[in-house]
Amino acid sequence: MIRNEPITDIEWPMSTEELGFDPNELRAKYRAERDKRLRGDGNQQYLATEGSFSHFVDDPYLEETISREPLFDDSDVIVIGGGFGGMLAAARLQEVGVEKIRIIEKGGDFGGTWYWNRYPGAMCDIESYIYLPLLEEMNYVPKEKYTRAPEILAYSRRIAEHYGLYEHACLQTQVTEVRWDETSARWIVSTDRGDRMTARFVAMSNGPLSKPKLPGIAGIDTYRGHTFHTSRWDYQYTGGDSDGGLEGLRDKKVAIIGTGATSIQCVPHLGETAEALFVFQRTPSSVDVRANRVTDPEWAANLQPGWQQERMDNFNTLVTGGYQKEDMVGDGWTEIYRNLTGILPVDGAEQLSNVEIARLTEIADFQKMEGVRARVDAIVADADTAEALKPYYRQFCKRPCFHDDYLTTFNRPNVSLVDTHGAGVERITEKGVVANGQEYEVDCIIFATGFEVSTGYTRNSGYDVFGRDGLPLSQKWADGPATYHGVHSHGFPNCYFMGMIQSALAANFPHLLNEQSKHIAHTVHQAQQRGADVVEASAEAEQQWCETMRSKARLGMRFFSECTPGYYNVEGNPDDKNGFFSNVYGGGAAEFFSILRDWRDEGELRGLELK
Repeated sequence: MIRNEPITDIEWPMSTEELGFDPNELRAKYRAERDKRLRGDGNQQYLATEGSFSHFVDDPYLEETISREPLFDDSDVIVIGGGFGGMLAAARLQEVGVEKIRIIEKGGDFGGTWYWNRYPGAMCDIESYIYLPLLEEMNYVPKEKYTRAPEILAYSRRIAEHYGLYEHACLQTQVTEVRWDETSARWIVSTDRGDRMTARFVAMSNGPLSKPKLPGIAGIDTYRGHTFHTSRWDYQYTGGDSDGGLEGLRDKKVAIIGTGATSIQCVPHLGETAEALFVFQRTPSSVDVRANRVTDPEWAANLQPGWQQERMDNFNTLVTGGYQKEDMVGDGWTEIYRNLTGILPVDGAEQLSNVEIARLTEIADFQKMEGVRARVDAIVADADTAEALKPYYRQFCKRPCFHDDYLTTFNRPNVSLVDTHGAGVERITEKGVVANGQEYEVDCIIFATGFEVSTGYTRNSGYDVFGRDGLPLSQKWADGPATYHGVHSHGFPNCYFMGMIQSALAANFPHLLNEQSKHIAHTVHQAQQRGADVVEASAEAEQQWCETMRSKARLGMRFFSECTPGYYNVEGNPDDKNGFFSNVYGGGAAEFFSILRDWRDEGELRGLELK
């Protein structure tokens, strides 16, 4: 049990000499790096891919356009989204006997994020044995520890075939409105295909990585060269495929704007073939060892039933600060907690206060990031370039990256890092990109600028949801989301939300989707068993959950307010009501999952009203 009062009679190895660095100097450096990147416009610095920019979201992967008549049929459940969340929801619903399931997906196939992200080098950065869902159900083990995009997309199709999802799927279809009909106790779902389908329940898994965004750089609409976003990679222009071989760039000067997780993976392939590559950096990523390896057949053959859930739980506990006797995954995500174990006092660790634990965690974090920065020096030949590539912030201020070829790419003579010292690109001209007062003329600009993850729910999904008495969800959530367990919202009966809204942030996102899918299937099944037509969160239960969210949110607010700007803290505005972390459960994923499981085990459907 961790006590709140400080312990004064325990000595820790925290002197500057023993650590090899001065924690106070690092804190000051982190603050300085954060401050020079702060800006007041938050999400307003980005452009929506709409209007004259709508071509950035056109689907370049369609082999044929589906032609069909509008649908007006009825289902038990309509699931919106054909990514991991939608497929998990359908699978768990089938397990409890729900058969009439319709899935609506705007892409040309199942896969969600992995349908869109086909850029060269794309692969998962969470161990594939815990990242890919339903491995035991599918009797499948990924080929590598960190599997690549083509295998993930193929596996997504395999899930859809196994569960018969293609038979009732509406692909290449965008939802335009979801509306509750009180008389029939049904949801009416309208689409851009003229569909007006109905269902008793609706589950929405739109996904946080579905709507790309562009930087609001002056002159972005004046450039006359070729452009595309990494989530819609233009292989017709670059040549090659997900494995690289971008022969179309041999005589091209290329600019890539953004140095996040996507850029880390595709820059090595761009640098390998482009005549010249300019990498425009605002904030460096933390890039650690990937050390990918082929799956050991003997290990895979000896896996015991329940192995994937056990491994997922082990990883989730460790990365949320919990204790496990064994680190099953043993990678860069869990290393910081292995470091923490090494500096805890041998006797009396269980009596440390939360403040002391936080202080020791910070020391372990400093150690981890010092190692990341040392790796840059060891790999990058040019001293100035190496210094610019060093991240000065806590490890989880931004999503940590892992790659074995990114840093070495900057040793190539044709590759230049354009560090903007936190200011970003100044403007784009007809011929190229201007940064630090210098124009770089290029043939192509690639935007590796991510997705809208901190905008309002209905803007991100592309449609509004109208509940009882026609209440728009956009209106109810105008001052921030209001839910019960992040899944239900009062006034929106038989409606389920999936994702991070008032739920937990899990480093392994499919783990969250799996827990939510189980929760949804449980309540739908209970409604069927109890003969209820309508399931709705009570106003009191929703209010209590919102109060819990507000109290727990304070746990991580200071941490993210001290972080360098990024989408985690809404570009330095962590109080933003639509922020990435402002609406997630502050007690951590392990605690949140326990709340859901305990609630289901009670069997009372506490907080829900059945009619």
